[in-house]
Amino acid sequence: MVLEKVKAILSEQFDVEEDSITPDTSIAEDLDADSLDVVDLLMSIEDEFEIEVPDTEVENIKTVADLVKYIEDHV
Repeated sequence: MVLEKVKAILSEQFDVEEDSITPDTSIAEDLDADSLDVVDLLMSIEDEFEIEVPDTEVENIKTVADLVKYIEDHV
């Protein structure tokens, strides 16, 4: 469920097909996300899941799986 919501957000934000997003997808490399894209993404994630992602955690979130695990651990 979390993965599906994350894939939908990523698909909309980066204009890619949801089917092309896997847990191993690199946010920076595969989705070509720069630092501003990551900030926008995290704002969307925070709104959707009603959590806060501190700046100190951002560097640990490299893949879709990392993001999903962070969300699951904090909701």
